[in-house]
Amino acid sequence: MSEQQDITVVHVMRHGEVENPQGVLYGRLPGYHLSELGRQMADRVAEHLSSRDVVHVVASPLERAQETATPIAKAHGLDLATDGRLIEAENIFQGKTFGVGDGALKNPANWKYLVNPFRPSWGEPYVEQVVRMKGALDAARDRARGHEAVLVSHQLPIWILRSYVEKRRLWHDPRKRQCTLASLTTFTYEGDRIISVGYSEPAIDLVPVHLRAGAQPGQGQGKAFGA
Repeated sequence: MSEQQDITVVHVMRHGEVENPQGVLYGRLPGYHLSELGRQMADRVAEHLSSRDVVHVVASPLERAQETATPIAKAHGLDLATDGRLIEAENIFQGKTFGVGDGALKNPANWKYLVNPFRPSWGEPYVEQVVRMKGALDAARDRARGHEAVLVSHQLPIWILRSYVEKRRLWHDPRKRQCTLASLTTFTYEGDRIISVGYSEPAIDLVPVHLRAGAQPGQGQGKAFGA
């Protein structure tokens, strides 16, 4: 009879809503912080996880992720760690507005970046996102063996990680990502092996309807390459 393996749970959370009235694709740019609603989302998830056996909390270095993770770490009396592998995906349209029929797409000089959605040609290759995100996930597993950890990252890298683990193709329709603001994508390990993936939305009542998972963005609302 084999020895029972430790069960470790790693929650990968998308940050809360960002203060961004101009609708800029902020990507990895500094200076983008949570809105008041985003802070409420962070507090809601911290409350949701307060009774869980969380022993490690780590976030992307970007402000919105750090601010989302802070109340979770505080609720468990933990120092917040930072892992650069959890950062947002690199994107050529960073700093620009982007939508169907407006913004960066109006400039023909940008069309060359849209030729290959399978890589994708506009930013960091999906495979590179898998490598760094899986590395961060496994590192958190090792730090929290037999307990739980929380990682705070960004929509596209989280979705690509989940797609890889669930053995789906990495290229996809961005409008169909199941990764709402402040959502939790939860990976359960038995020993070193992932045995299940779960998804929950503890702050869904705070998320505007047009930003919920699977919502179809209207004119000017499209954030086609991650947020």
